[in-house]
Amino acid sequence: MDYSKAKELLKLQQEAQKIQNELSNTHIEAEVDGVVLTFDGQMKCVAVAIEDASVLSDQKRLEKAILEAANKGLKKSQEIAAEKMKTIMGSMGLDLPPGFQG
Repeated sequence: MDYSKAKELLKLQQEAQKIQNELSNTHIEAEVDGVVLTFDGQMKCVAVAIEDASVLSDQKRLEKAILEAANKGLKKSQEIAAEKMKTIMGSMGLDLPPGFQG
């Protein structure tokens, strides 16, 4: 590998690390029926809040709210990560397939 390729690879690695840092500091809230889950851009759940205490007395309602909020938050997190990764993939001359979600 010649020097210019190594330098380009190092730059891409630095860009990828920068994006990972941005994603870890990006927060996405998903709320369903008073249950709020917060995810970061790396698809990790970072907070849970119950804003409507009445959901606590109905196990099925609570379970459904958690499941739906988790799916909603993860989907949005994937979309954000995929969008940010398009930038670095494009600079490497690679295109993500249509509909790619990460």
